[in-house]
Amino acid sequence: MPTSRAPARPTTPRTAGARPASRRRGPGWVPREHGAWAMLVVPVLVGGVLTSPTWRTALLLVTWLTAYLAFHATGLWLRASRRPRYLPPVRAYATALVLLGGTLLATAPGLLRWAPVYGALLATSLVCSLRRADRSWLNDGVTVGAAVLMTVVSAGLGHDGTPPATALTGTWVPPGADDPAAWAVTAVLAGYFFGTVPYVKTLLRERGNRAVLSVSVAWHALLVVAAVAVLAVQVTHERAAGSIAVAVALVVAAAGLLARAVLVPRRRPWPSPRAIGFGEIAATLAVTAAALAVPALAAPSLVG
Repeated sequence: MPTSRAPARPTTPRTAGARPASRRRGPGWVPREHGAWAMLVVPVLVGGVLTSPTWRTALLLVTWLTAYLAFHATGLWLRASRRPRYLPPVRAYATALVLLGGTLLATAPGLLRWAPVYGALLATSLVCSLRRADRSWLNDGVTVGAAVLMTVVSAGLGHDGTPPATALTGTWVPPGADDPAAWAVTAVLAGYFFGTVPYVKTLLRERGNRAVLSVSVAWHALLVVAAVAVLAVQVTHERAAGSIAVAVALVVAAAGLLARAVLVPRRRPWPSPRAIGFGEIAATLAVTAAALAVPALAAPSLVG
């Protein structure tokens, strides 16, 4: 007796290399702002090098990157009107952050003295996300400020960092905040990373906007003026040759950034995102090298 079979269900051909819908990763897990990683990593590494890095420096870096992932996922969740599908990465990264941050604070409770500063920066940025103004100048500035300030925070965790980050009481000064060299290096990194905000806008979202181009060029011109002023001080006070060489390097770096801000947005055809990324890598490496040499500017003069 013949058995009857149900008609075969039509199948939809699967595109080669495509993931099944059930295995696709939801939104919020991987940030799309690839250029942010250098801004997150460089200040922590530079601050650690300034005062001789310890294992706490590595823990700070991992915690800081996890905090960024949690921050990005939370901002996306807020902009999406708190839809449930955006919540899993928020929970996952927040849990990891609590574990890592708790371990870091248990070994360096002095970092809690930075809490008011970073609390204010975080609150401002989250309000921007809630208002869907995450691409605003204010939010970009707050994000860059939080990142470059990690230079000082990281310096406070090194072998030579003062005051001791392992003590919670005894001083109100956050770890690293009383280190002039750390602030000088932070100023160099801030000049560069703040300048990337209008510069990148001239190449992507604000391409062809003359006002934004003017802001970018003016900012980088001010960096040249500041670098020339540093060189003039070094020469006037007859500093050692090494100090003058560092000041010259700062002038060269600032002039290169100014030339980039003027010429690249005028290039036709427009540079590809990949070319922009490689250019930023080169610029970041050059500025980082110059920043690490900045403490040499405090070398004694040749006279007196």
